[in-house]
Amino acid sequence: MKLFRAALLASALSLPLAAGAVYAATPADALVIAQNIDDIVALDPAQAYEFSAGEINANLYDHLVQYAAEDTTVLAPGLASEWTADEAAKSLTFTMREGATFASGNPVRAEDVHYSFKRVIALNLTPAFILTQLGWTPENIDEMVTVDGNTVTVKWTGDFASAFVLNVLAARPAAIVDEVLVSQHVTGDDWGNAWLNTNSAGSGPFVLTDYRPAELVRLTANETYFGGAPAMKQVLIRHVAEAATQQLLLTSGDVDMAKNLTPDQISSLPADTVKVESYPQAAVHFLSFNQKTESLTPPAVWEAARYLVDYDGMTETFLKGQMEKHQAFWPKGFPGSYDETPYSYDVEKAKQILADAGIQTPINVTLDVINSTPFTDIAQSLQAGFAEAGINFEILPGTGAQVITKYRERTHQAMLLYWGPDFMDPHSNAKAFAYNSNNADDNYTATTTWRNAWAVPQEMNDEVNAALAEADQAKRNELYIDLQKKVQAESPIVIMFQAELQIAMANNVDGYVNGSNSDFVYYRLVTKQ
Repeated sequence: MKLFRAALLASALSLPLAAGAVYAATPADALVIAQNIDDIVALDPAQAYEFSAGEINANLYDHLVQYAAEDTTVLAPGLASEWTADEAAKSLTFTMREGATFASGNPVRAEDVHYSFKRVIALNLTPAFILTQLGWTPENIDEMVTVDGNTVTVKWTGDFASAFVLNVLAARPAAIVDEVLVSQHVTGDDWGNAWLNTNSAGSGPFVLTDYRPAELVRLTANETYFGGAPAMKQVLIRHVAEAATQQLLLTSGDVDMAKNLTPDQISSLPADTVKVESYPQAAVHFLSFNQKTESLTPPAVWEAARYLVDYDGMTETFLKGQMEKHQAFWPKGFPGSYDETPYSYDVEKAKQILADAGIQTPINVTLDVINSTPFTDIAQSLQAGFAEAGINFEILPGTGAQVITKYRERTHQAMLLYWGPDFMDPHSNAKAFAYNSNNADDNYTATTTWRNAWAVPQEMNDEVNAALAEADQAKRNELYIDLQKKVQAESPIVIMFQAELQIAMANNVDGYVNGSNSDFVYYRLVTKQ
């Protein structure tokens, strides 16, 4: 255990444990977390797209408007104190907050907003599509985002209302960065991207002071944060892939929080020193088939697959309390969700579907999976269930970054992964699961449809566009429900579960906020009694 203490906070965490006693070895003003963070590919908000990166950036950066720690269900003022909408002109005008500064000490200016949006469009990295859907391009960004003194006017070209645009501007790539600081660290034409992947330039409650990939992330409090300085002077996130090791570190007092424990481990924690909090999540977990693999292209294979997943068996055993059966792309509990679950584990039915379609078995397929709990357990259950119908999975475990990179390159065959909304509007997931207007290899798109090389039927693409443009919210929700039914029935993507996050923490930890997705994880209000 001393080795872990040294890696976490040097000698500050090396306090001895008396026999038979449990002590919190972490400092009173530091929050120490054990978490699997090997999914991080990038931390620059113009590039970051993974769950762990979202959690970190939520504490480093602010937006014009944002779902804040005090209430993650309310879209509140951020770096803008107020705004007005002109629906006819398709524009929003924001007034900047008085007195806000970046952690560097530089004032937050309207010019920083323009710079931040422009660099996302210019770099055109993974999450850029969230902003480019507003009709922004490198050629027109200077006309679409304009500055006048202390105000910023944002324009868009699509057929959607300002409420949708506000949600887009609350999403990760719309984070506001310090132009003065970032400009000092530009290499060539990278807009400071390399530097921002190991440093931060935000106005948020914390500053990134140390990042070592697949090892640790250290955040230090921004004492000048406009919302008030955090009580925790440091947040240290230690990469611990093994759930058993996380449990040991927590129960011995070496960490304050463990984020990736299994249900069995959760149930065995000592209640006198550890508590468990549950947080419903917007993430859905799915199995998908790359349409570049010929044996996985018949729709009969997609249909049979839906009957080879032991949904109940998994959620009633090793996923109990952490996932529930959900078979549609928009999560339960949000307007526009479709909560029917018509598929169940039925091997004989799956066999009949394959036989009726003349599908020859066995079908041998590689299945890429993140090498941590619960993904490996889910993969093993799928392997056993699919084998009953002659579909044989060879499980290929890898780090989160390896698996996600392979997915983006469309070089997998079958993939076990998860997806969370990029912003809290059903269009976010509809675009990911039901839209692909250009399936070309050189048209990289951050969606499950493109990554699985699924050429979505044109009528479905048209329906996604129609739902986005629909002004009547009730009608809009009906369109999204219809889209979910179609994807549920006929697509190479088998949606299985919706996550519920259980986080174990020391009893003296209060104020931790974990909203419905990774962008709503906040440490600013944490205290330790």
